[in-house]
Amino acid sequence: MLKKVLIANRGEIAVRIIRACREMGIRTVAVYSEADVNSLHKELADESICVGPAPSNKSYLNVKAIIEATCLKGCDSIHPGYGFLSENSSFAKMCNEIGIKFIGPSSEMIELMGNKSKAKETMKNAGVPVVPGSDGIVDNVLEAVKVALKIGYPVILKASAGGGGKGIRVAYNEEELVKFYDIVKQEAKISFNDDSIYIEKFIENPRHIEIQVMADEYGNCVHLGERDCTIQRKNQKMLEETPSGIISEKLRQKMGKIAVNAVKQIGYSNVGTIEFLVDKNKDFYFMEMNTRVQVEHPITETITNIDIIKEQLKIASGKKMEYKQEDIKFIGHSLEARINAENPDKNFMPCPGEIKELHIPGGNGIRVDTAIYPGYKIPPTYDSMIAKIIVHGKDRKESISKMKSALGEFVIDGVNTNIDFLYKILENKNFINNNYDTSFISKEF
Repeated sequence: MLKKVLIANRGEIAVRIIRACREMGIRTVAVYSEADVNSLHKELADESICVGPAPSNKSYLNVKAIIEATCLKGCDSIHPGYGFLSENSSFAKMCNEIGIKFIGPSSEMIELMGNKSKAKETMKNAGVPVVPGSDGIVDNVLEAVKVALKIGYPVILKASAGGGGKGIRVAYNEEELVKFYDIVKQEAKISFNDDSIYIEKFIENPRHIEIQVMADEYGNCVHLGERDCTIQRKNQKMLEETPSGIISEKLRQKMGKIAVNAVKQIGYSNVGTIEFLVDKNKDFYFMEMNTRVQVEHPITETITNIDIIKEQLKIASGKKMEYKQEDIKFIGHSLEARINAENPDKNFMPCPGEIKELHIPGGNGIRVDTAIYPGYKIPPTYDSMIAKIIVHGKDRKESISKMKSALGEFVIDGVNTNIDFLYKILENKNFINNNYDTSFISKEF
């Protein structure tokens, strides 16, 4: 078993990993930036070490400083969490070369799935339905026009190395395609230092459904059902639920089986998520694979009673997975709301600052993952998400009631948050009636 893990992250996910390690008797080392000197993850870990100034490229993305910290503290492994270095294949490769266990898939798998056009081709070859589009990257605008004519408008231009909603534009005609081509290439270069892009048919008004998979190093793999991540603003998820209201048991089994077969075929190990777009006819298409733990993993944990972080640690330790597919049971319904320090009335502008007063909701079936406390100063340097509320009920109706109760009880004084906005979503008739798609936020609000 792993003995000492360095957590190359911050905030709620670092706290989440520390707690899982503590329960398993694994020692932890937290890294922190100068901006996070008073952070909760630093205080909860067994040991901590500063890795640089506030900007993430000088601290949490500083590979040299993180590797040095790992060696200095005598850690045998690194858990990258999500974001930052979690899907950096060269970092994973470096860890492997110097004998540090990277808690995640191999660097080759991260690289393969990180390149969206290669990932699409790989999944297509593994029998996964894919959205019609270009065969790999598109080299020039004339080629882009030809592809669009072949598959039909609207089309979506995507950065090949993309993620987080960056480097994406939808074109409804040739004029827009020509206009957006250079813009997307430029965005891709700035965001990912890779200006290669590809084109897909744009599936209008879909649901965004992802399948959680878990695989060990011995070829065993299971899926843990689906998560519906359709409620988004500018491709950033806001509210997630499981099970999805549009996925029947038959469709769940079909999607799960395809996901598991693909994972086995490509030789993937550790946890991951295969994301699909599901259209109005219930046809589904591969979108991308995330080779890390997801922000929304807790809702899967609550309906399966499986601790995904602990499973990551066991798999990374070389242990055989204890589960077979027939062991996975789905109980009840779960919702997750992301609490952000932002002002929805000012175009969701981030609102860093000091938390003066704080009351965290509780009760049966209510979990809050967070790293904030009274007096904590939210730095302006990082993502604005400061907490996640996860609720579990016997059905969707009870989950919605619990989430409304939890949001109503959550007091964060001193900074603006999106709590009231999330409450409005839960009261929206179309959301209640399960009548929504990825354009829900822009249409309703």
